[in-house]
Amino acid sequence: MSGGGEPRPPRAGEELPIGPLTAWLDATLGGHAPLEILQFPGGHSNLTYLVRRGGDELVLRRPPFGSKVKSAHDMGREHTVLSALAPVYAQAPRPIALCRDDAVMGCTFYLMERRTGVILRKDVPAGVSLDAATARRLCELLIDALAELHAVDFRAAGLGDLGRPHGYVRRQVEGWTERYHGSRTDDLPGVLEVAAWLAAHQPADGAPALIHNDWKFDNVIFDDGLTRVVGVLDWEMATVGDPLMDLGTSVSYWVEAGDPQPMHMLRFGLTHLPAMMSRREVVARYAAAAGRPVDDAVFYYAYGLFKTAVVAQQIYYRFATGLTRDPRFAAFIHGVRALCEQAQRAIAAGTL
Repeated sequence: MSGGGEPRPPRAGEELPIGPLTAWLDATLGGHAPLEILQFPGGHSNLTYLVRRGGDELVLRRPPFGSKVKSAHDMGREHTVLSALAPVYAQAPRPIALCRDDAVMGCTFYLMERRTGVILRKDVPAGVSLDAATARRLCELLIDALAELHAVDFRAAGLGDLGRPHGYVRRQVEGWTERYHGSRTDDLPGVLEVAAWLAAHQPADGAPALIHNDWKFDNVIFDDGLTRVVGVLDWEMATVGDPLMDLGTSVSYWVEAGDPQPMHMLRFGLTHLPAMMSRREVVARYAAAAGRPVDDAVFYYAYGLFKTAVVAQQIYYRFATGLTRDPRFAAFIHGVRALCEQAQRAIAAGTL
């Protein structure tokens, strides 16, 4: 993968046991070949490695070291989703093998095929030119691929039992509000005001779809010519629910050039560059591509911002209570404030 996602030697403390892994791979895939293991950078959740075995390149996904919350890092579930989805959604990587034997690595993990191409992160990759036409096309490709995912017949694919679509909107608003209270540290009235507004302005559940729940540029692989989406990554939060909640999460990552500076500190991609779509254009493109009206765009946007704020709060809580000393997490409380202030501005203005 290019675009800032090149694998490198594993981080200290996150190395994999080459001996047991080699033996398991030999028994599972047949033959014998030495392994080379590298780690993909980034991420605050599940860990991703490149495993070179002979002439093959595989991607290995495992939970973070030391995690006790297995439901949040269910490798078996992620493997199940990809197994059902890959045959009907070309952008989903094909899973190859699942290991539930803790004797190999101390956790459940799985292997999938490697998809190569360009991943767009916070900075334009070296050698990539983003002229106006290319920038526009990338936005269209990203949104159209999301609409295509939402059009998958999840029941026919065997994923009808993946989630509980009835009451999805209510459960998400209530659940993320509860998570905030469970990880609250600082006095931030704006967070509670946004939560109260969301509780009071919930739209009815839309027709259910398979949703990704973390759809953004750095989870998508483009071909080298930036003409199509060739892979979508990080399916750990995929479920069946209201697709407009998925859209709201995606739009919440969409930082525009005119947004306040704190939002620019939080951006995941290149959405602030000239010729990139605005949030309103993104919603309009999705509505046209999916054939699904988006009548409550401000609600879904505010929800996405609130959910992302709570995730940041949960990470900061771990830092504030001494569960982690990772210095990256010290500033996350400022992100919580910025995200909820952005939601309040959208609510007050009635627009994205």
